[in-house]
Amino acid sequence: MHTPDTRPTVTIGIPTYNEAAHIEQVVRGFLQSRYPHLLEILVVDGGSSDGTQAIVERIAAEDQRVQLLPNPYKIQSAALNRAIHRARGQVFLRADAHAEYAPDYVEQCVQALQHSHALNVGGAQRFVARQPFQAGVALAAQSVLGHGGAKYRLPEYAGYAETVYLGCFWQHALDQLIAAQLVPPDVPADTADLYTPFDLEQTTNQDAELNLRLLQLDPHAIYVSPQIRVWYYPRATLRGLWRQYFRYGRGRCRTVEQHPNAPLRGRLPFLVLSSFSVLLLLDALLLRGRLHTRLLLALGVTAIKAEALRTTWRHRHSFATEIWRGEPQRTPPFGVRWLYCTIALLTKPLGHFLGYAYQLWRMRVLKRDET
Repeated sequence: MHTPDTRPTVTIGIPTYNEAAHIEQVVRGFLQSRYPHLLEILVVDGGSSDGTQAIVERIAAEDQRVQLLPNPYKIQSAALNRAIHRARGQVFLRADAHAEYAPDYVEQCVQALQHSHALNVGGAQRFVARQPFQAGVALAAQSVLGHGGAKYRLPEYAGYAETVYLGCFWQHALDQLIAAQLVPPDVPADTADLYTPFDLEQTTNQDAELNLRLLQLDPHAIYVSPQIRVWYYPRATLRGLWRQYFRYGRGRCRTVEQHPNAPLRGRLPFLVLSSFSVLLLLDALLLRGRLHTRLLLALGVTAIKAEALRTTWRHRHSFATEIWRGEPQRTPPFGVRWLYCTIALLTKPLGHFLGYAYQLWRMRVLKRDET
């Protein structure tokens, strides 16, 4: 007797902006999925100028499951919101153009949703690299100083968590969040779908903030499965990494303002570095070095260098097979990997701290002006 296929229908939403180098590979990879109920791939573009839209339109002409939608606000939150409102699938799978996905990514996401009874599932954020600095950032992500104990950064972890990389959602859960939010009354009808369920004020931490609201619906709303495999390419320059983590700090500050009971992990860089900054000023201005904060600072930098060395050494055998995706003959030597891993471990918390502090100051000024 034939058993009916009860697997749900799936919509994939992909925000893009100037992703001509990656979008075709990502979209065609999903089109080749063996999952039988993939209804559509919605690419929501923020006005790319590098040919991204032309590539998507060409693929859409070949396969009617692909659609190109405009994102006039040019931020991921708005793009995802538009895709969610237009989605016809029972499951909404959020994908990024700057990542690589296992051939069974869709199948594993759906299976995890069904078996875990969660509202949103995802896999570990596995870091890979094609350039030397990028390799240092990828190695830094393997350190506890780099991932902060986040469960979605641990490739072998299976279980519930407070957030997840990317995400695959039951559409009905997103509809509940949409119903609970109010769209500003002065918003034109043709752009109202850009405002919910992701918060437009959250330009970098939108996933974690939305997941906190899902956890209010169900304490087991978020699930991480090691069977869901996706690989992420981090920033390839120091400037790019600094800007990213400055923005992360700002986003985390907004999230804490909205959700005071958010996990402490997201506030640690600000709490630790702001406390040390106060001690440093007191020691320099009042205590005349009696706290030995300069020595403590030197010891802290030395400890970070030692952790970078330990992490680089621990991955010395697996680096070429698990992290490096560039040409084999251009594999960066051990010393270069250690140097860039050290720089990444120093840059990420400092950028996060300054972004958090800046956003905190901005919010205080705004509140003062309102009063």
